[in-house]
Amino acid sequence: MAANRSSWMDDDLDALRDLARTFCEKEIAPHSARFIEQHHVDRDLWTRAGDLGLLCMSIPEQYGGGGGTFAHEAVLIEEQARIGDSAWGAALHSGIVAHYLLEYGTDEQKERFLPRLATGEMVGAIAMTEPGTGSDLQSVTTKALRVGDEYVVNGSKTFITNGAQADLIIVVAKTDPTAGANGISLVLVEGDRPGFRRGRVLDKVGQRGQDTSELYFEDVHIPVENLLGTTEGLGFIQLMQQLPQERLILALGAVTVLETALEFTVEYTKDRHAFGKPVFAFQNTKFKLAEVATDAHISRVFIDDCVARHLRGELDIPTVAMAKWWTTERAMVALDDCLQLHGGYGYMTEYPIGRMWADARVQKIYGGTNEIMKEIIARSL
Repeated sequence: MAANRSSWMDDDLDALRDLARTFCEKEIAPHSARFIEQHHVDRDLWTRAGDLGLLCMSIPEQYGGGGGTFAHEAVLIEEQARIGDSAWGAALHSGIVAHYLLEYGTDEQKERFLPRLATGEMVGAIAMTEPGTGSDLQSVTTKALRVGDEYVVNGSKTFITNGAQADLIIVVAKTDPTAGANGISLVLVEGDRPGFRRGRVLDKVGQRGQDTSELYFEDVHIPVENLLGTTEGLGFIQLMQQLPQERLILALGAVTVLETALEFTVEYTKDRHAFGKPVFAFQNTKFKLAEVATDAHISRVFIDDCVARHLRGELDIPTVAMAKWWTTERAMVALDDCLQLHGGYGYMTEYPIGRMWADARVQKIYGGTNEIMKEIIARSL
């Protein structure tokens, strides 16, 4: 079945897709097994991507970015998902971290950090989750207390994407521990600050090439200029305003994985024979793949509409919550069916479908659990 060209694509984005596909196929895919073994991508992958202009493509040119839109980031997200890679945290780096700086940073912060993120000189991360706090961001216990012209940061974070390689971390912390959500601020911590240390690279069920890490802050002194923006207490609002783009990124990746799993499984079942005929010839196989194809098509139509709305500035929080839970849920169901159709080989890590199945499971959890997404939707009814 021929793939439809997304409505938000244009000739410029088609050319970018060719570049992104070539980069992913040459610079990532041949090294996936090694990235999984070492639990991180090679550090120079970031600078090679920066040299090609593949980082921070939606950041204005005056700050070293590509001057594009979210559509440019979306193309790279799709091409990375199509090769089955989950190791490289570029979507978080360019589509999330850089945009916190762009939207809320002072001119000095933008000029200091964004060009270095765009070249890959710096790798970005955002530290929200704590050992005792996940989706409930109001309950973070990490503190950044002002002492003179500095903030002193203390606390711990976990499940931090890009954590082992990050040179710049946006930290969610309480600048006023008595004020609840109104006491949360975002502060910028460079990776070479005394008192900052990295814990384990976590041993996960999937996404094993990603350097998801524990981070510790023990009397880390940062200048007051490292408060993101100029006013304390706006962190919770800033998070709520940026989370929709993060959830759209997750949904876009889920849809692309669903489409890719379908493509792999159709090819496998047509080549694989059982009882004297292709596995595809069995009615059960046809019915299952028909269901997956339907889910893929519905999900693609939905996500393309969300991307188009986002590009127009019209994507609302309940709709992107729908996209996040629906696409990640359908992708997981489809991947389970596709793995089943691969038989025992599907459970082997050398087969892409097995890795995709394991990698996709966390999409129902991070970026706000799917249960939280349904709560957000219900509040809007």
